[in-house]
Amino acid sequence: MEQKTKVAAEEGKQEIIITRMFDLPVELVFKAYTTADLIEQWMGNKVLKMENKAHGSYQFETKDASGNILFRANGVIHEYIPNEQITRTFEMENTGFPVQLEYLSFTQEGEEQSKLTMQIIFKSVADRDNLLKMPFASGINMAHNQLQKVMIQLN
Repeated sequence: MEQKTKVAAEEGKQEIIITRMFDLPVELVFKAYTTADLIEQWMGNKVLKMENKAHGSYQFETKDASGNILFRANGVIHEYIPNEQITRTFEMENTGFPVQLEYLSFTQEGEEQSKLTMQIIFKSVADRDNLLKMPFASGINMAHNQLQKVMIQLN
């Protein structure tokens, strides 16, 4: 089955371009990326901090049943334009991956459809390629499928 979230990585470049069309108005997709309880529902991470503003920050984590931290990520929000744009850093703690820069663009595409475009810039081509060796593309597709499902229930 073809994945709805498209991940494009041009050879020799330090970036990934991710695009996804949602059967949702842009306001709901933006809300899914900026509201703690919604993020927890579609990403499966606990939101420890969410400051939606320029120079704000965020932090997510996932623990196993014993309370051990499996995943923790954080970043700083540099630009925040409701329903249009978020520019932020993203750091996966306790991994070999350096901080990356993310540009998230939200656009309305018709009455009940919207498009998310994410440009992720890595410190090096090697860092980008190492991420792509992981099940990154299938993981983000599954998360976006869950986002669609959660937000349709609110619409």
